Order: sequence, then structure tokens, then C-alpha cells
Amino acid sequence: MRKKYPVEFIHHSKQLVFIPADLPNSKDIRRVAFGNKLLPVTVAPHPKGRNVIVLSNDVQKELSMPDLSVPLHVFIDQQTLFIGPLIGILTSGFTSYPLRPIGERSMVFAKLLSVNKSVGALPFVFGEEHIDWDQGLIDGYFFVDGGWKILKVPFPNVIYDRLPNRRTERKSELRSLKARMQTDYLIPWYNPGFFSKLDVFERLQQDERAVEYLPETHQFSSFSVMERMLSNYGNVYVKPANGSLGLGIHQILFDKQNGYYYCRYRDQEGINKLTKFDSLEKLMKKIFHNRNLSQMIVQQGIHLLRSDKRLIDFRVHTNKDEYGQWQLAAIAAKIAGNGSVTTHVNNGGTVKSLDELFEDQEERETCEKKLTKAALTLSSVLEKNMEGIIGEIGFDLGIDKSGKVWLFEANSKPGRSIFKHPKLKNFDLLTRKLSLSFGVFLAEKAITAPEELFQ
Repeated sequence: MRKKYPVEFIHHSKQLVFIPADLPNSKDIRRVAFGNKLLPVTVAPHPKGRNVIVLSNDVQKELSMPDLSVPLHVFIDQQTLFIGPLIGILTSGFTSYPLRPIGERSMVFAKLLSVNKSVGALPFVFGEEHIDWDQGLIDGYFFVDGGWKILKVPFPNVIYDRLPNRRTERKSELRSLKARMQTDYLIPWYNPGFFSKLDVFERLQQDERAVEYLPETHQFSSFSVMERMLSNYGNVYVKPANGSLGLGIHQILFDKQNGYYYCRYRDQEGINKLTKFDSLEKLMKKIFHNRNLSQMIVQQGIHLLRSDKRLIDFRVHTNKDEYGQWQLAAIAAKIAGNGSVTTHVNNGGTVKSLDELFEDQEERETCEKKLTKAALTLSSVLEKNMEGIIGEIGFDLGIDKSGKVWLFEANSKPGRSIFKHPKLKNFDLLTRKLSLSFGVFLAEKAITAPEELFQ
């Protein structure tokens, strides 16, 4: 277990650092580092034998280290004492309002930063516009004592990517920022990019451990492929390859007895519709007339478990922990709204804990075990087959009437709407802690074994 130490500051001007009495391998320390700042110092054991780190205020000023009363980790490598880590959380959409500097997402970030003491790190939020490249400093947004505070800090040990959407991520300034931080400063960057649905399925198909969870999925190519899938499965889902929040998803059903095709979807006014056609061509022409079908995927329909005749699927979050291992972080059931094609809350869906969904304990435990195994297996396979450092994934999984688990989607930046449910508060806290704990793991790796990260 890594230890965390309180950090204190004293008025002194001799670039002095007192180190904890129980810190091993400390005799040869010649420098101290915070973020990407490095400073030669005079090091001595704490004169009273206390297990704290004490910095003279000239060292604190040179390192741009804020005094936030947060116990921090220390790592020793090449005669340098690294204190931190400093975790930069990159996002966009900053406002001029001090109480809500990141608009509607301010509270989400405030809750994320609030686990700093239990994790032993200094996390802050920043945007591309807050970086001073010449000075190597960032105006970081910290959440302190219930309010936002802007403090100048060095470039961080690691960057956690929380850019809100694909459009922002594609901006040239942000792409060059990422390249510069990784190449010039060797800063690990975790959770980059948004997954493409089709890309995820194609990569998972390369590993036999994942194949059993994958419904048949194709990029739209022809009506004949859809006809075959409808004949085989009775229904298919047509969805945008890069969609989110359940937007643009259509379920197409084929009634073999009377030869009719049905389409269930949500229209632009937010009303759930079910329309009937006597041919697939007529359905596609009417419903998809203004859509680029090459940007859509067609996926096998599954006969899912139901609750009061409403479809059920499951949101399962996995995170990497402070040792770089995948953990199940959250699990919840989502029940579709009346007549809805998806289980999303904005489509009238409801969230339930597994306790609420399954009255029978054995049934609940069996379901939880299957979903956990699937999510951890898929996390491991995705990490191996996707570019970049992945630290969290949100899976949409289904269980069919025979008890088999299916993957519908994997999200690299999972939404947090399930955590509004009062019975999921502990999961909410755990996912936030793990998001930053993985940053501690990456910071230590970047210091002690950078070749493992930057191959």
C-alpha cells in the first residue's frame, strides 16, 4: 500500500526540505519535483521525527505548489523526491461565471475534485486557453472549501481527458496541445478519444474472449443484408456509428406471418412512434430519407429480459485502479420507457439498482456475476486493441431470455445519469475515486518506468 504524507510549509529561505522519518531510500535525495518543476534542495529528516513533508516557502514558491492541506504521495527516483501527483483534467466550455466556471458541468467536476484527500492527489480542471507555454504554468481551477479557486500550477504529472464531445476533440488547437504535452513533456494522457461503435466491434472480433458477447453488427451496406438479418432475428437496430445518448436509434421489426415491416423510433418532437410498411424499401425511404446511411450501423436485435413488458439492459462501469488493474466500479439496470426504442432516461427510461430489479437473491447474484465477468473481459480486450491509455469504460450490456450476455455499446467517456439514483451513491463515489487513483498509478509509472508508457 502506498503511503500518503501531509505537506506543510515553513518560513525559511534556504531551499530546505524535511522528509518523513519513515521514508525509505531517502538519504541520497538531492532534488524535489512537483508536476514538471524540478528544484535542487537541501534535504534532511524531519527534526522531530514526524511523518510529514515540510518545504521552506522559497521551495513552495519555486515549485508553484498550492497549500491545500491535502496528503500527497511521494515517489523517489534518480535522487529526486517527486511530490503529488498533480492531475490535470482537460475540458472545454469555460464561462466567466466564478460560481459555475464550467457551466452546467461545474458540479460534476466539483464532485470529481472533491475526492482529492482520499486519493492523495491534487486534481485541477483546465482548458487549452489556461496554459502559459513560456512559463510552463497553467491557471488551474481547483475546488476548495466548497468554492472554485484559480491557482497557478506547473504542467501536471498526468492529464485526464474529459473533453465533452467529438467536435471539440477534433479542433486543431486541442490536437496539437495533446501532441505537445505527450511528445515534449512526456505527460501520460488517459482516456483519449471517443469510441466509434463499429470500430469497437471490429476490434473486439479479433479476440476470441470477446466474440461470445457480440451481436452481429455491420456498417449499413445494402437492403439485402438487412433482409437476411430480419429473417434470422426478427428485428434489428439501426443506429448512428458515432451517436450518443440513444439519439437516432431505430428498431426495425419484421412480421413473417403478414409480411409487414415496423419501425419504432423517437421523432424530433421527442414522441415515441411505431409505424407500419409493406416493404423494407418503403420504410427506409420514408424514415431515413434525409440520413447518410453509410454513417449508420445495423445490429442484431436481441430478445431481452423484460420488466412489466419493458426491455431491460444494464449500464456497467469499469475503471482501472491505483495498481493499474481493471475493477467493476458500478452496475445498474435501465428499463425502457413505454413504447421507447431505448432504455435511456431522456427517452422515458428508469434506472434501478439490481436489488430493486431482482427480488430473488440467487437470480440477482447470477446476473451480477455474468455482467461482471463480461465487463472485465471486454475491458481487458479493448485496452489491448485500442490506441492510447484507457482508464474507464461504460458498457451497455443486455441479457437475453436464455441468460446470455450481449454487448450493445462501449463508451470511453460514460455518462453519469445512473448515479442520480439514491441507491447508486456509493458507486458514484467509487468511480470518481478510481478515475483519479489511476492517475496516481500513471504518475508513478511515468517517473519510475517511463519506457512502459512511452514505447
